[in-house]
Amino acid sequence: MLVFSTVIGCLVASGCCVNPEVRRTSFDASMTDIPTEMQKVSIPPYRVEAPDILSIEAVNNIRPQNDPLKAGDDLVIRVSRTLPINADEDQVEKDFKQINGVYKVQADGDVDLGPEYGSVRVEGLTLKKAKTTIARHLRDEAGLADPQVAVSLPNVNGKQLITGEHLIRPDGTVSLGVYGSVYVNGMNLDEVKLEVEKHLSKFIHQPEVQVDVLAYNSKVIYIISDGAGAGESVTRIPFTGNETVLDVMANVDGLSEVAAKNNIWVARPGPHGSDVTQKMFVDWRGITQDAVTTTNYQLLPGDRIYVKADPMIATDTFIAKFTVPMSRLFGVTLLGNGTVNSIKRGANGGGNGIF
Repeated sequence: MLVFSTVIGCLVASGCCVNPEVRRTSFDASMTDIPTEMQKVSIPPYRVEAPDILSIEAVNNIRPQNDPLKAGDDLVIRVSRTLPINADEDQVEKDFKQINGVYKVQADGDVDLGPEYGSVRVEGLTLKKAKTTIARHLRDEAGLADPQVAVSLPNVNGKQLITGEHLIRPDGTVSLGVYGSVYVNGMNLDEVKLEVEKHLSKFIHQPEVQVDVLAYNSKVIYIISDGAGAGESVTRIPFTGNETVLDVMANVDGLSEVAAKNNIWVARPGPHGSDVTQKMFVDWRGITQDAVTTTNYQLLPGDRIYVKADPMIATDTFIAKFTVPMSRLFGVTLLGNGTVNSIKRGANGGGNGIF
């Protein structure tokens, strides 16, 4: 019994004080230029990563000059010096001899100029080549001496309007619909704009886009709460660039009932490949009750706020891991003995049995 009491006393005594390393680290941090609530700094240009959501809006959406025609395109075709029109002809015959209107490129790639002139294949040709091909057809096939042809597009818009939300996929690309995908992972907004415009230049004449971030999903801050011997909970808070310790803790409604107010710190990871980290102690009472902002640090992506559990509650949980199973075992034993004794008294005619 004496040994057991000594062990419990040591556990309580060791848990009630704050780690000296944490105290020393907090003192060192207060003497540095670590950004805090009243002395914030600007975050470097944001670099997008999966699964951020981007807003990409195309300012202009014009087909390039040399974009080939395809089935389904509408063409405005006007031709002068066509077949002569007689005054005694009916209106339908007069209309057949005129070429002045909107003509659709059919599924076979031809454009039908009417029964007087026949069809011309234009699919895969540019507007300039289509004009030359139609003029040659009217000379060679329809017998016109010197037809003057004008061909244009009534709608110069591209295949698809680029607008709306664009999720960065796990492979780091964003989808631009029929124009394919563009890799943007790790780029800032200016770099994303240039990369998207470079890709769209294959399909759109002098593309210009506007890019912004709609949802900051890739950069997070972690809150790790010690469960006083019953595990640890981890909460992810999206990073938007202006959070302090108090801002982030407000997202989880502050401290839990098992938290130790005097044992909270921010762990900041070091560069890749380095085992050196930064540990900054948080004076919870100072940043809440006293409005002392010295330890209300401005947070960065990847920061961990660790909330240690109250040592008394942790000790209670530790003791319960041993005492509760024994208590249950003793309870079952006593219940079993009581049941057996009751059965025996009933069997001996005592009249006080359980039956």
